[in-house]
Amino acid sequence: MQKKGFGQVIRALPSLASMEQARGLLRTFFKQWGGLSTLRILLNTGSKAGHLRSLRSLLSFRLENLAPHFLVSLWEVFGDREALISETRRYTYADMKARIMRLANGMQSLGLRPKDRCAELLYNGNEFFEAFFACSLIGCPMPFLNWHMGREDLIDAINATRARALILSSEFVPEVLAIRDRIPTVEHCIVTGDSAPEGMISYEDLIRQSSGGMPDIRFIVALNPYTGGTTGTPKNVNYFDSIGYAFSDLAATPDVPLEEYLRFMALQFSFMYYFGGTEISDPVTKNMRCLIPGPLYHAGTIAAWVPFILLGGTGVIMKKFDPCEFLRLIENERINWVFVVPAMLEKILSLPDEIKNRYDLSTMHTLICAAAPATPELKKAANEYFRSRGCHKNVFTEFYGSSETAVATVLLPQDYEENLRRYESVGKARCAETRIYDPATGHWCPPGGDGHVMIRSLTTLNLNYEGSPEQAGGALRVIDGLTWFDDGLTGHMDEDGFLYLTGRNKEMIITGGVNIFPNEIETAIKRHAKVLDVAVIRYPHKELGEVPAAIVQLKDGQSVCADEIIDFCKQQSLQGFKVPRYVEIVDALPRHIDGKMRKKDLEDRFWAGIERRG
Repeated sequence: MQKKGFGQVIRALPSLASMEQARGLLRTFFKQWGGLSTLRILLNTGSKAGHLRSLRSLLSFRLENLAPHFLVSLWEVFGDREALISETRRYTYADMKARIMRLANGMQSLGLRPKDRCAELLYNGNEFFEAFFACSLIGCPMPFLNWHMGREDLIDAINATRARALILSSEFVPEVLAIRDRIPTVEHCIVTGDSAPEGMISYEDLIRQSSGGMPDIRFIVALNPYTGGTTGTPKNVNYFDSIGYAFSDLAATPDVPLEEYLRFMALQFSFMYYFGGTEISDPVTKNMRCLIPGPLYHAGTIAAWVPFILLGGTGVIMKKFDPCEFLRLIENERINWVFVVPAMLEKILSLPDEIKNRYDLSTMHTLICAAAPATPELKKAANEYFRSRGCHKNVFTEFYGSSETAVATVLLPQDYEENLRRYESVGKARCAETRIYDPATGHWCPPGGDGHVMIRSLTTLNLNYEGSPEQAGGALRVIDGLTWFDDGLTGHMDEDGFLYLTGRNKEMIITGGVNIFPNEIETAIKRHAKVLDVAVIRYPHKELGEVPAAIVQLKDGQSVCADEIIDFCKQQSLQGFKVPRYVEIVDALPRHIDGKMRKKDLEDRFWAGIERRG
């Protein structure tokens, strides 16, 4: 275990001070906390951790002693400020702290110990965050279970993590009862609400009956999401080892010096600065007010709630996304920060004018989009709409990343305002080291050269999949002595460091030996005025092996035939071999609200009984 004490941190300061990301991050904290509150939080943290008792205790401090006391100090300093708004319930930071402490003590009374996993199967609500903080305080990683998963995938996901406890929304009780005998490690099922079936525990009863004092602290960063599972069974990603290393003696040690680790941490969390952390200030509460419309189990949605976790922001939670309610909440709750996926934007912009033009959206500052490709047309349309509803500036921002890499690149309004071509990019490499590699030649690609997108980030330093650790190694590549993560994407970077994605290796269609990436075809088809969504997949062909096929979802009330889509593709200057050989119009595509689409589900019905590549 590397030492993480005063001397090591001091030695890292000069290199951190030279980074725009680190300086911007510090300014973000100071802006969002305010001068007096910053002083109170820091003094209170040091006092609780025992580091202010003497010079000797200050010089011997360890980073892992600070995190739990920092969180509690933050909650106490902002005690009367609204922390969470969940449907009709509104909780101050003081309310939230009291519930978290009782839940943490209740979980410990059930026998949960450090490094025991407590999985969650929860609809969006205050319970998710209460469980996350309680698990963090007592050292229990919290696997984020996707409530869209089918029964077999859900069983596999729980068993892979060997969870000892499961916190679930009451709506999922029948499903969990049906699989209870197939998840043998789960000893305790804690059900939201005031009642629970026999053999399960009421969440509210556990809180009411437990102590409100400080639990036995053994801190860990409980972040434990799964990959999207678009090409296979979702894998459980251990953020608590990577992000949590600095703050917990339970986390694994990364294979880099502490100074390098802290550099990656500053890079990663600097997205709060780049997305406007030094500028955003609600006129009433002076903080960030974050709308959370996407499912909390999704790793990308973390970008929506980090300001609430670290900056004293107010989190406004939508149980499920609804485009009209989304707009109403922005107006009524003065929202200035939100994370969406492209599918959400499509639904908002597809609303009738008489509905979407009802709302004053002038408080919006940062609209973050990620998790799936967004066309340049969608990005421009989002800006035009929000400006038409009162925003004085372009609000669309974007990042590229994955469950494994977290945030890697960032696209800001000033980027595409300076150069309109950058609307086609997913941003500049600002939050992680990002390069393009050609595996055929074994060399890094020059600007403009297509190759595999390689990432080194905070979350790849200790990358591990719980229950299947060997799978992480399959995506790691040692190049020039450093370990990079290959996310399975191809693309190129320009001279200014902006990344342009061209496709996903696993979705690549090989037609007569020619490589075709679906993303290019999908982008072309989405330009059609009647198209809401599209998936381009592999389709069997006797001579060529496989050809592209387009499965198209139209906007409500629209009608179009397959030949019209094919003709439109030709008009978009797609090369002949890229024009879909088959087009099918469907009522809905299997895309989750988190933006992920399981193309395998679409392909399987065409390939049943046929041997195919990949």
